[in-house]
Amino acid sequence: MRKFLIVVDETPECMNAMRFAARRAQKTGGGVTMLYVIEPDEFQHWMGVAEVMRAEARETAEARLVQLADEMQALSGVTPEFAIREGKKAEEVLAIIEEDPDIGVLVLGAGEGEGPGPLVSYLVTKMGHRLPVPVTVVPGGMTLERIDAVC
Repeated sequence: MRKFLIVVDETPECMNAMRFAARRAQKTGGGVTMLYVIEPDEFQHWMGVAEVMRAEARETAEARLVQLADEMQALSGVTPEFAIREGKKAEEVLAIIEEDPDIGVLVLGAGEGEGPGPLVSYLVTKMGHRLPVPVTVVPGGMTLERIDAVC
């Protein structure tokens, strides 16, 4: 089964990527993998404090994934897989794509500001030659109705 990979965070563009992936998976009989990446620079403290921060970051990641999974299930009937990793976002995106041969499309949401956002820019311009799957970039200004219409 072909899966759509989305990168989960707290941004509005994440919601657009989630909706697009859910609708495409629903229409094509595919699946969705939600990747939450905990950045390592959040833990540059004393060992005990770092462990507490790591546990809190993991709890935050799990809560966000469950929240989006509930929304995806209600929207499309698709139950996503979860992946939580620690590292640099771009490197972890590439790693999970390389590890899971069922991932067929990376879906990223672009911001509404001056540019598409740092992750989209980096993956497409700097790492595009390493991506073994197509990338779909969902514009930040796209309405939910428009996303549904193009899927």
